Amino acid sequence: MDYQKLVASLTPELYASFKRAIELGKWPDGRVLTVEQKQSCIQAVIAYEHLHLPKEQHSGYIPPKVHSHCGSDGDELDHGQEKPIKWQH
Repeated sequence: MDYQKLVASLTPELYASFKRAIELGKWPDGRVLTVEQKQSCIQAVIAYEHLHLPKEQHSGYIPPKVHSHCGSDGDELDHGQEKPIKWQH
C-alpha cells in the first residue's frame, strides 16, 4: 500500500489514537513509542488533518494576530479600501 492510500484509510479513531500516543509518548497498552514510531505518528496526524480538518483545527495552528497599522486610530481595517493619512501636529 502506498503512502497516499495509507493516509486516506486513516479513521478518526486511529487519528485520535496516534495523537494521544504522541502526547503521552506511549501506546494505550503502555509500550513506549520508538523515535521512528513517533515520527510516523506525527506524519500521519499532520496528513490526516490536512485531508479532513479545517486549518483552524490543525495541530500547532496559530490564529492570525490582530494588529494596528501605522496611522490607524484603532479602527477595523477595511481591506481593499483606501484611507486618508492623518497627520499629527
